[in-house]
Amino acid sequence: MSASISTEQIKTAQSQLDAHLDEIIQWHFSPETGCPYWLDWAKKNFDPRAEIESFSDMQKFPHFKDESLRDLQPEVWVPAKFKGRPFSIFETGGTTGMPKQRIGWEDYKVDYSEFSEKISDEHFPRNHFWLMMGPTGPRRLRLAIEHLANVRGSSCYFIDLDPRWVKKLITNKHFDQARAYMDHVVDQAVTILKNRKVSGLFTTPKLLEALSEKIDLWDAGIRGVFCGGTTMAPQYVRYIVEEVLEGRIGFYPTYGNTLMGLAASVPLRAEDKFSITYYAPQPRAVLRVVDPNNTTVLKNYGEWGRVELTTLTKEFFMPRFLERDEAIRREPRGPYAWDGVAEVRPFGAMEKTIVEGVY
Repeated sequence: MSASISTEQIKTAQSQLDAHLDEIIQWHFSPETGCPYWLDWAKKNFDPRAEIESFSDMQKFPHFKDESLRDLQPEVWVPAKFKGRPFSIFETGGTTGMPKQRIGWEDYKVDYSEFSEKISDEHFPRNHFWLMMGPTGPRRLRLAIEHLANVRGSSCYFIDLDPRWVKKLITNKHFDQARAYMDHVVDQAVTILKNRKVSGLFTTPKLLEALSEKIDLWDAGIRGVFCGGTTMAPQYVRYIVEEVLEGRIGFYPTYGNTLMGLAASVPLRAEDKFSITYYAPQPRAVLRVVDPNNTTVLKNYGEWGRVELTTLTKEFFMPRFLERDEAIRREPRGPYAWDGVAEVRPFGAMEKTIVEGVY
């Protein structure tokens, strides 16, 4: 894959983003199509249809406060055009108290159908079987992974993981219970792999590592691993690729969440030195790496900053949300004509201890 992206391609991508942004702004802030939350917001603040002409104008919006996804009833987010249609309710976070919720209809299908084009048939054979070891329940991921498998003609087995319980155990220093729970999850996966034909696996890096200690993944039939969740520093990525997957199972790290969708990684090259870079599914979502102390300022390429997410779909509009992550800003790289985010980790990871559990 060629890594070079021309200035012309970058300009084209910017024009496509601006055109898409205009469509989304018109949709969410017109009474015929918009949702109660944003129509009410515009009355109290300003009409984005008049003020927002390009993505650079998005600075006029304040940072989105995701607490409103926790505090408000979900129907305030229903666009007028979707009224009366039952929606899926997806949750994020929620270790304590009321979790934040995003409603949706087709977005997760669009995100993961698009992602299907980025994984190889060699690593994820079509018309076969997948296994997901990860959070199901109220998580968007469960339906998304099954949809991805289905798009590729495959069916999917599931091993459930409750990350809220794991985080609670670790926070309370119940490490033996956390380990026992992890063993419980891994043992179920081993049983499936020993008794069923599975070629594609979705899991978190830590569960992948634990699974590989119990069973030979290649001999069990695994040819591709799609990994999301916890921080993956370069030295850990090298360990996964070379030791756990023995350099012969395809490795597809992703950075995703309920509010963004799915940012795919570009294939690792020798010069990357196992540093993973992710690219947002622009124009449906945009990632920027900003100065934490002045979020209107983009960091330079190669510098660390806080991750800012803007989500732009007809189902969900979310401007300038500051993620609880930091990353290195990276240049566009084929096939992506926009910035990437690399080595994503919890914001402030160098200053404080972060509880990540197994996810």
